[in-house]
Amino acid sequence: MSAHENIVTIPSSRMPARAAGDIGSILVKEGVLSVAEAERIAEQQQRLGLRFGETAVRMNLVTEGEVHRALSQQFDHHLLDPQTKGLSEEIYAAHDPEGARTETLRGLRSQLMIRWLGSPSQRRTLAIVSARHGEGRSHLTANLGVVFAQLGCRTLIIDADLRAPRQHALFNLPDRVGLSSILAGRSDRRGAAMPAGIAGLHVLPAGAVPPNPQELLSRPQFGALLEDVRAHYDVVLIDTSPANAYADAQGIAYQCGHALMVVRRDETRVEEASQALRSFVDSGILVVGSVMTAFRSERA
Repeated sequence: MSAHENIVTIPSSRMPARAAGDIGSILVKEGVLSVAEAERIAEQQQRLGLRFGETAVRMNLVTEGEVHRALSQQFDHHLLDPQTKGLSEEIYAAHDPEGARTETLRGLRSQLMIRWLGSPSQRRTLAIVSARHGEGRSHLTANLGVVFAQLGCRTLIIDADLRAPRQHALFNLPDRVGLSSILAGRSDRRGAAMPAGIAGLHVLPAGAVPPNPQELLSRPQFGALLEDVRAHYDVVLIDTSPANAYADAQGIAYQCGHALMVVRRDETRVEEASQALRSFVDSGILVVGSVMTAFRSERA
């Protein structure tokens, strides 16, 4: 499926998790092994007293990578298909799921499950905000969406930065149709895109950059969209414009009720972060925490 073909409809019910099976069955189902080869491996496995995957590798019938991917399926841990093309290297949670940076991101995910998803309101929508451009906001939103999907959560990323959107570029998705066209009433609000190679994750791009972002985001259609996606997703992460430059982020975070603040190490000034934080708190928005990034980008 190409990037221009993967426009899908937001599902109306929770998809069942992949049924777990033994490694041999998974490898046969994936076409890596024939039934006869799997039987030969099972016989040798019993004789040697080894695991199925280890035996298959010793017999040169599969590679270690193929066994690893089968194990990931068995335990419902989603890995990026190595054949997937076009996904930005910035999405390290997909390209390097066992790396140190991804493990740190899982720690953030755990904190959010306690402070945000575990809250009584169960609103499921979280605005990712920052004081200014270049602080790693879009980068963090994309990677956080991936690790929530890897957990098995039905996850949606909405690119509500209608001034300098990045999510479509990060996930290699078309941006002809997106949030701006939905809010302008020119397309169905139930459309979202599914990035190739990442199970459980959907992305709603910003679409065409409009001349009136704040007015569009203030329309009732935005609130209606959030109500819709809350009913169909476990986790909804919303990328926003810089809070100190535009009023967009404050309105989006108010609709969500919760926000996660992003600052950049050695770059974000304390007074800038404090100004943005005050604007959210004074509006009754619960800031569930802050994240310090070391990511460098022209835009974030």
